[in-house]
Amino acid sequence: MSHLTGKRIAFLATDGYEDSELTSPWGAVTEHEAVAELISTETGTIKGKKEHEAQVGRTTSEANADDYDALVLPGGVVNADHIRLDRAAVQFVRRFFETGKPVAVICHGAWILADADVLRDRTITSYPSLRTDLINAGANWVDEEVVVDQGLVSSRTPDDLPAFNAKLVEEVAEGRHEGQTA
Repeated sequence: MSHLTGKRIAFLATDGYEDSELTSPWGAVTEHEAVAELISTETGTIKGKKEHEAQVGRTTSEANADDYDALVLPGGVVNADHIRLDRAAVQFVRRFFETGKPVAVICHGAWILADADVLRDRTITSYPSLRTDLINAGANWVDEEVVVDQGLVSSRTPDDLPAFNAKLVEEVAEGRHEGQTA
């Protein structure tokens, strides 16, 4: 039995996600016996930047953050730009912060956090082009491989996935964080 057995992890993405930023964390949590589910704006299949395709489990309008123990936000410019325009997705993300649950975000996936208004006084990293947007949303942006701030795990690029996945698993195992607030 793993320390993530029985945990439910939501992955929020749409077409254009960075393939490895979905598949690698997915593999990390399911390897530890967590249940992963893909949430997207529409039903069916979504396609990554390269060749990967993933089956949607629920739409953002159907999904309830209270049903999950943690959230993962993969990057990919097109994915991140489109997902943040979906009001239900923004509310879904914000609810994880309101309930103190771990959220892991990599690369451009951090864009939606600005729309969810959850970055004030938080330390985060991301793909460098998001730096100004995240700072303007109130974050303390740093250029580091992986940053953990009270249940918020963030990394910059696919090169950071080993460190990102390790911290994702660690934070999900720890559970809720009092400092993880909206």
